[in-house]
Amino acid sequence: MIETRAATAADDGALAKLDERTWSPETSPAPAPPPGTPFFDDGTRPDDVMVAEHDGVVAGYVRLDEGFGIAAHRHVLVIGGLAVDPDRRRLGIGRLLVDAAIAEARRRGARKLSLRVLGHNTGARRLYASCGFAVEGVLQDEFLLGGEYVDDLLMACALA
Repeated sequence: MIETRAATAADDGALAKLDERTWSPETSPAPAPPPGTPFFDDGTRPDDVMVAEHDGVVAGYVRLDEGFGIAAHRHVLVIGGLAVDPDRRRLGIGRLLVDAAIAEARRRGARKLSLRVLGHNTGARRLYASCGFAVEGVLQDEFLLGGEYVDDLLMACALA
């Protein structure tokens, strides 16, 4: 059984371990946090994270962020992170988390939900497209990862 719920401070250790298991140049141009780094900090609060549990075990999360943090941009929220346990992929957890993020963004009054995804992450791109996200822009050769230049795609979903 898979359920989504709001994160709590008690999820910190499980989410940090999930990040350790899923962080790679395939999913993020930023370096992985060092082992033992807390998941929650000044930039990531439990209120901004939804967790998926599979058979009672934390199996994934999605994080919602503010965009630019200015009044003119308050109608937009951003998926700032999505991770699914590699041992629990292909169970629909990613889709449930994206759907939960869309529902939460709507609940918060957002009119648009956006995200960035690396061009070579075709699995994530397909997932987002199947959930109603469309490519709004491409930053060509934005990152140099493993000796290869990689595009950064800007995707969004209209909520209104």
